[in-house]
Amino acid sequence: MTEAEDRKPQSDEARMAFTPPAGIEVGESESETTSEFALPTGLDAPQPPEPEGSAFSTPGVYGVEDAAPAFTPATGIPRISLTKDLPWQDRMRTMLRMPVAERPAPERMPRVEEEGPAVPRVLDLTLRIGELLLAGGEGAEDVEAAMFAVCRSYGLDRCEPNVTFTLLSISYQPSLVDDPVSASRTVRRRGTDYTRLAAVYHLVDELSDPESHISLEEAYGRLAEIRRNRHPYPTWVLTAASGLLAGAASVLVGGDLIVFIAAMFGAMLGDRLAWLCAGRGLPEFYQFTVAAMPPAAIGVALTLAHVDVKASAVITGGLFALLPGRALVAGVQDGLTGFYITASARLLEVLYFFVGIVVGVLVILYFGVNLGAKLNPDAALSISPRPYWQIAASMLLSLTFAVLLQQERSTVIAVTLNGGVAWVVYGAMHYTGEFSPVASTAVAAGLVGLFGQLMARYRFASALPYTTAAIGPLLPGSATYFGLLSIAQNEVDAGLVSLATAASLAMAIAIGVNLGSEISRLFLRIGSPEKRRAAKRTRGF
Repeated sequence: MTEAEDRKPQSDEARMAFTPPAGIEVGESESETTSEFALPTGLDAPQPPEPEGSAFSTPGVYGVEDAAPAFTPATGIPRISLTKDLPWQDRMRTMLRMPVAERPAPERMPRVEEEGPAVPRVLDLTLRIGELLLAGGEGAEDVEAAMFAVCRSYGLDRCEPNVTFTLLSISYQPSLVDDPVSASRTVRRRGTDYTRLAAVYHLVDELSDPESHISLEEAYGRLAEIRRNRHPYPTWVLTAASGLLAGAASVLVGGDLIVFIAAMFGAMLGDRLAWLCAGRGLPEFYQFTVAAMPPAAIGVALTLAHVDVKASAVITGGLFALLPGRALVAGVQDGLTGFYITASARLLEVLYFFVGIVVGVLVILYFGVNLGAKLNPDAALSISPRPYWQIAASMLLSLTFAVLLQQERSTVIAVTLNGGVAWVVYGAMHYTGEFSPVASTAVAAGLVGLFGQLMARYRFASALPYTTAAIGPLLPGSATYFGLLSIAQNEVDAGLVSLATAASLAMAIAIGVNLGSEISRLFLRIGSPEKRRAAKRTRGF
């Protein structure tokens, strides 16, 4: 290099701040243009993150040691004791009421698959199980608890299920830096089959057992068998049960043998007409309207024929078979547990059904009054207590209601006894103790809910089969009928008062059932070989 070239100004790149100054030797492992962000000598470079896989890749089973630090709150993770002796419903409900960051991670559970099943397939199985539960009338919180239990049993602990009246969705995110995987499913058809509901609960219970090793394929097979199962009772048995339910209800409100037969015949005819409308594709609103007409028509016809019977008991018995007590209890329960959207939808459905019943009965009563039928609204005050007949009628009503709900035969006896006890408590408070009907109904419904939750926790099953049919004798059939009769006779004020009483009784039933269930979870222990402690209730704040 010549002397002129030495005096030639160097380029800007040669004069960069990262260029080592003259006289300093650069090691072989260092670049000539190392920046101030380079790691000092002696520190190991962090390992590059694993390549992000597809959502359809096979994740591992996540445990406490695999939990992402991004989910750790600033105050630390609280120590929460969730013993395995608790029913899975209590454990899942407790964790659902916590924020995601504060949920304890599941213990590592060996599965048939070494690396665990694919995330989308687990979410799909979860949604299918939740769909069967929601379509069967289960409460939104219990559906979410079951969905969370299924995901957690396959190692997907950081998932968020969401249930509304017609839509189920679930989202899973391994950590805050990973993309979430979401799936949803719409519930389009609903059907009451508590046998299928019990089978789904049994499947979720087995999946939640840490000692079970049910693969995803086995779970799909079990679920397919549950969906293919036929109803335990044929159609003609359901029609006969509807008639016997109406006859038993007529005896509760003072009817005799002729009234029993008339109410039974009217309810069976209404049930057949409702089935015909359903086969033609008519909405349920019109099915309820058509089903309410035959019992009212028979009661009016007996009055016009001057038959010495209690026509009000005939019409009231027919209404008992139609009142949507199951949907009412589920709607109020969803509202009390914070699922306000689902509760509003369920209560709106109950309102539509009730309006359908009102329209059907009012049409018949209007024509009957114009034809000269002497229907007496004051007959509600002349109901004389007949303890033995009414207890037997209440038990028959609960038994036939259980058949209509397609319950397992093993639960029919228990719910029949539960319905009889509920009527004994109601009769003792209302007729003997002279308490108000609303307070008596609330206490009796609370005992029904308490017994149902005890049986559900003992058998790790749903509480619906033990509570829904047992509240049948408490449904406000008489108050509904006499309110409609007063309106048909242009006594609107008296009719609205009676309908308000019916609404109060319905709310007392729903709140009593829910309160009884909550009391059993909070304070009681189950008598079994191992003590099952009640789950600690918390919403995370």
